[in-house]
Amino acid sequence: MRNRMDPRLGQGFGTTAFGRGGISAEQYDAGLRAHMLSVYNYMVSGVLLTGLVALGMNMSGAIALLFNPQTGAPSLLGWAVMFSPLAFVFMLGFRIQRMSEGAAQALFWAFATVMGLSMSTIFLRYTGTSIATTFFATAAAFAGLSLYGYTTKRSLSGMGTFLIMGVVGLLVAMLLNLFLQSGALSLMISIAGVLIFAGLTAYDTQKIKETYDDVAGTDMAGKTAIMGALTLYLDFINMFQFLLSFLGQRE
Repeated sequence: MRNRMDPRLGQGFGTTAFGRGGISAEQYDAGLRAHMLSVYNYMVSGVLLTGLVALGMNMSGAIALLFNPQTGAPSLLGWAVMFSPLAFVFMLGFRIQRMSEGAAQALFWAFATVMGLSMSTIFLRYTGTSIATTFFATAAAFAGLSLYGYTTKRSLSGMGTFLIMGVVGLLVAMLLNLFLQSGALSLMISIAGVLIFAGLTAYDTQKIKETYDDVAGTDMAGKTAIMGALTLYLDFINMFQFLLSFLGQRE
């Protein structure tokens, strides 16, 4: 089996030869379904936790500790909250093989919580109705794209490198637009972001399914499910944010 790696998270997993233990096709299929269900359970729970934390911050007024309610500008604590999710992603990506599964779970939930703190600022910029509408639109699109990635017999590996390059291009364009403040470029970035992360949703789902071959029956299976959930979580959140940036109604 090939050693597979998530190019965004920099984490590869060891290989194991499926079939060496002599399991049947039915046992393998049951194990794969249980693995994917675990991935989706983690991912959906993480998204819901992020949403509840963001909503709670807004309703309690605690958001004012992180962001200026009038301008949305972050305080010093707000800047720390905004950049801390990146630290969690790198920690999970590069250290998960040396963690226990319980520690990986704790980091995933902590990451989802901090993301909720960071994303609470959307309630200062967009109406609650448009946030809810965009969320359900994203959820429907994500479900369809992930189902396609899971069921298609066509290999999506060829588009993976292209999509990752697209993510890098998006980051460059977003940094450039911090100086240009161009509305047209912002719209193009949002549209491209939705398309790129839509493609990544299908690609990552297929890759997570294939990765099960390498970890089935090993102690990495549970931690691989957490990493898969993190990957799909990031696809969902990014697609939601880019979609909200041009569909959301401003406050």
